[in-house]
Amino acid sequence: MSMPAPALLRLMAWLSPSFPVGAFSYSHGLEHAVEVGLVGDLATTVDWVRTLLLHGSGRVDADLFLAAYDASSGDALDEVVELADAWRGTRELALESAAQGQAFVLAVASAWPDPWWAEWQARLKAARRQPAYAVAVAVAAVRAGIPAADALAAFLHAFAANLVSAAVRLVPLGQSDGQRAIAALEPVVLQAVEAALARPAGDRGAATPMLDWCSMSHETQYTRLFRS
Repeated sequence: MSMPAPALLRLMAWLSPSFPVGAFSYSHGLEHAVEVGLVGDLATTVDWVRTLLLHGSGRVDADLFLAAYDASSGDALDEVVELADAWRGTRELALESAAQGQAFVLAVASAWPDPWWAEWQARLKAARRQPAYAVAVAVAAVRAGIPAADALAAFLHAFAANLVSAAVRLVPLGQSDGQRAIAALEPVVLQAVEAALARPAGDRGAATPMLDWCSMSHETQYTRLFRS
């Protein structure tokens, strides 16, 4: 079954680089990976993003996305919000997720009014929490009636595309290699979605210590273009 046109347009708007969540200001640790020579060309860029999608923070975000999608509201959603906070390995990665999540909720609630958003924002404020970006997008997808698999594929593609955009500026890759990277990552995104949909709850989570090291090192990096 194809996605209804209004839902498709809404999903494209939410995950567009122009949507005001500040995604362009985060490199997700990539800036330090380039600084120390772990990423320096097209091949290493694709390998870095592939690893994050299948084994690292992209995998974690996919699990959080589906958990939030299934919960959708109430105490179950509160538990996913708390879990998302616990699954961030560094201060900068936590900032990146929470800041984008909060900005996403504010933008969606403003442009697509729905009393439910005000109620959720009040609930989050009372708990002194900000929603992770993956959680916020998943909740919006539920509210808009967008199928979980489609929404997750779009979310992970946006995640990968933002990292490639950072690599274009940092390596620098150049625009043509940037598009080659995105093309090479298409099947990886689909693989990540398929794996997340099939993954049992007991197998959720990830371990990519190199990402955590790059993120922590970025906090004290002398010159920086990005916030993470």
